[in-house]
Amino acid sequence: MDDWARGEYKVPGGKLVAVSVAIGAAACTCPIGPVDFAVHTDVRHQDVRVDGDFFVDPADDAPALLADIARALAAGEPAQAALDRHPGVRLVGIDAAAIDTAYARALAAAAGSNPAVATGHRTQPEHPHPSHGLPADTPAGGDAIAAVGEDSEFARRWERLGRDLVVVHDAPREPAEQMALDKRWAREVAAGLRPPTLRLWEWASPCVVIGRFQSLPDEVHEAAARAEGFAVVRRCTGGGAMVVRPQHTITYSLYVPAWFVGGLDARAAYRLCDRPIVRALADLGIAVGFSGLNDIASPLGKIGGAAQRRFPAPPSSPAQADPRRPAGGATLHHTTLAYDFDADLMARLLNTSPEKLADKAVRSARRRVDPLRRQTDLTRGQVVAHLLAAMPGHRA
Repeated sequence: MDDWARGEYKVPGGKLVAVSVAIGAAACTCPIGPVDFAVHTDVRHQDVRVDGDFFVDPADDAPALLADIARALAAGEPAQAALDRHPGVRLVGIDAAAIDTAYARALAAAAGSNPAVATGHRTQPEHPHPSHGLPADTPAGGDAIAAVGEDSEFARRWERLGRDLVVVHDAPREPAEQMALDKRWAREVAAGLRPPTLRLWEWASPCVVIGRFQSLPDEVHEAAARAEGFAVVRRCTGGGAMVVRPQHTITYSLYVPAWFVGGLDARAAYRLCDRPIVRALADLGIAVGFSGLNDIASPLGKIGGAAQRRFPAPPSSPAQADPRRPAGGATLHHTTLAYDFDADLMARLLNTSPEKLADKAVRSARRRVDPLRRQTDLTRGQVVAHLLAAMPGHRA
């Protein structure tokens, strides 16, 4: 079995991308920093893997795009060459320059026969063709908290959605069933077979959930998770790994028609979908706002994170066949909030790379999370009841 050298790069204010190269497949020394693609390499595309907590839109095109990026890197091409061959697909949270930097770091580690993660210097690569889905005014790093204020356009969209929205406080379900149900309900909304729905989850058992594009062995201490009774499941969206304990976690999904987030960039789409929940938390006296691309945070740390995926309408669906309906398709948006937090447990189960924290104002993952319980004496059940009551729509 091959050993792999891994290089990572975290986009300030964005997401992390990692590139792994089989040791022995690289016949060059590549300096950390801008990649010199004139340097000879002997790397086959099957010897290159790309993973991370980024997003790809449309998600269905992700396998072809990521495979093409691996081929391009192995052939000595920059990642942008592969992106140019997929004009209808975009990376969210990272861009080509970030991938090139991660690959350069992987080659440097491989040339030194050192399988450890190479993080190198924190010099940000230039982004001549930004494709990470962030607007130009996104803060470059840190956990700057955006104020939660009124926004007439967001209010208008929620008012329209609330006319048909069904709010469900679901029964406890096992982790694998939660993952499958998310996809099924999103596809039903995309096909016009289900009204827009907000589902507040209840977890039947503890688990570790990883993002669609993450590397399981690089993110999770699998043996430790099994020993402590945590199932490991992969969700259908991008984003990072999270540790779930039923009474320490609040998770909800929003399944909405495509028009709801239509015309918005990635960051605005996340803030639109989480708007009522964040405002409801603020009503409880919790200091809360938005941070980065897809996080909910307090001034002291991260409270929760969200992920999204767009689902097209099937050709024969009512949403496509009826000209009176808005354009078919749906967006799945799901968010997990930390009601309570066990830093020691997270350290035992997850492998949090130092690179992931490199643009944060913290030195360890345990200081990066600020659970709701620190700011409120309400029980988890009371917080859940308040969030449900604050949502527009009809109760199932």
